[in-house]
Amino acid sequence: MEPFQPSRRQMLKSSACGFGYLALAGLSSEAAMKSRSPLLEKKPHFEPRAKRVIFLFMHGGPSHVDTFDYKPRLNKEDGKRLPFKAAKNIEKSSQENLRLMKSPWKFKQRGESGLWISELFENVAGHADDLCVINSMHTNGQSHGQAVMKLHTGSDSLVRPSVGSWMVYGLGTENNNLPGFISICPSRGHGGVRNYGSAFLPAAYQGTAIGDADTAAKEARIRFLTNHSASEEQQRKQLGLLRAINRRHLEKVQVDNEIEGVINSYELAFKMQSNVPALMDLSSETKETHELYGIHEKSTENFGRQCLMARRFAEAGVRYIEVALGNNKWDQHSGLKAGHERNSQMVDKPIAGLLADLKQRGLLEDTLVVWGGEFGRTPIAQGKNGRDHNPQGYSMWLAGAGVKRGHVHGATDEYGYYAARDKVHIHDLHATLLHLMGMDHKKLTYRYAGRDFRLTDVYGEVVTDIISS
Repeated sequence: MEPFQPSRRQMLKSSACGFGYLALAGLSSEAAMKSRSPLLEKKPHFEPRAKRVIFLFMHGGPSHVDTFDYKPRLNKEDGKRLPFKAAKNIEKSSQENLRLMKSPWKFKQRGESGLWISELFENVAGHADDLCVINSMHTNGQSHGQAVMKLHTGSDSLVRPSVGSWMVYGLGTENNNLPGFISICPSRGHGGVRNYGSAFLPAAYQGTAIGDADTAAKEARIRFLTNHSASEEQQRKQLGLLRAINRRHLEKVQVDNEIEGVINSYELAFKMQSNVPALMDLSSETKETHELYGIHEKSTENFGRQCLMARRFAEAGVRYIEVALGNNKWDQHSGLKAGHERNSQMVDKPIAGLLADLKQRGLLEDTLVVWGGEFGRTPIAQGKNGRDHNPQGYSMWLAGAGVKRGHVHGATDEYGYYAARDKVHIHDLHATLLHLMGMDHKKLTYRYAGRDFRLTDVYGEVVTDIISS
């Protein structure tokens, strides 16, 4: 009888606890796994104007009539009663007063375009000719929780996928070593993780949080990214074993989105261990770049670090990046002057630095920067020196890929209370962002619980007037 001659495959299975076979199986299945990866870059519906988005979220609701929506009549009639009916969301105590309050800050026309911008944003004003200001935004949410969720997910009451998740679901990512969606120092309240969650979309599309609003950007990390108990070689073996077990199960059941998601999350997490820390290490940037973002100044260091990280992630191919001045910092129901000045001091220079840096690197041509909060604030006073929530009319601005530059779209009334001309709802903004990224918001759908869902639900129109020719 001839001696048994094991094949190479059998030998690898029986030797060294089968790790050799796992390595072989991993190599042979790598191409198949890549082809099935939910993060694989996908073809858009049509030619995109932008490849990525950086969203600068001003949590709490900055006052539009004190920043980008100049109202001479509000200043002229300071102290007089609002001459028309106020919105229902105004508190009863304020309803009895309805006293107009002028802006404490001076406005100037900036750049060749002549955009009106207040002295709160002197540095951003230097980029007026790159901005596309929408002064006719409106939304449904009367409270922070409602409005923040509406801004991030398109729904103010139900759990829905976030904008970034829809972007990555529709387009995949440009870099398979990094997440497609990153949220830097996100707010912990008013939606919290739902603001970067994937809801019923596969987990691969949810955002990856770096720190939170209570953590200094210098100390912000991705939780559980570092493995202190195992070497890189040991982790490779563990990953190979898990991959083989999961792959064996997947071969039996054929389709299992949860297992697919687990396999891809393990793979991505391992790759991120070496890629993300390098991107978050700002020491390789020049002194001039640090100064541009205000990193060496106490008031601007934190947000400056966040903005510089955003540029580095954008450059590395991350599809959607959110940077937050979080935990309700712009919510000045009282102390408007001191609060807004403190906030603008923190963000003005870093935002201007981000715009300048993107532009000089040629990234602004295919990166869309979006700035704004969940709503604005009323032109009438709340108490002696504050402003209440105003979802009826407010401002946001965009810059970069695909939008008109040095342009103002729409308007509120003469006092800045209600969106009055060329109104833009949050659903319209979402439809426009998807359009600029090459996606038709009516076709970007996901079937769940027996129906097709989309970011804009059954609403939304692309705001073609802000799109450059």
